Amino acid sequence: MKKVLVVLVAIVFTVAVAGISFAADVRGAISKIDGGKITVRAADGKETTVEGDAKGLKVGDKVVVKDGKIVKKKAVEGC
Repeated sequence: MKKVLVVLVAIVFTVAVAGISFAADVRGAISKIDGGKITVRAADGKETTVEGDAKGLKVGDKVVVKDGKIVKKKAVEGC
């Protein structure tokens, strides 16, 4: 019984960690736009390619990839 409980806890933990990692947003700048494919480079150097409409976007724009869609970050006015 104890072994079954330990295995069950390990499986639940693994599924929870995997779910969190897949739900993570990617924040970065657009490095390339090729038709409907937009490449976003995160601060750690990883690149993510997303298909979508590049209307209003240009290379260098800061964006967030959320649920496979690009959301442009709004400029923050300084003081």
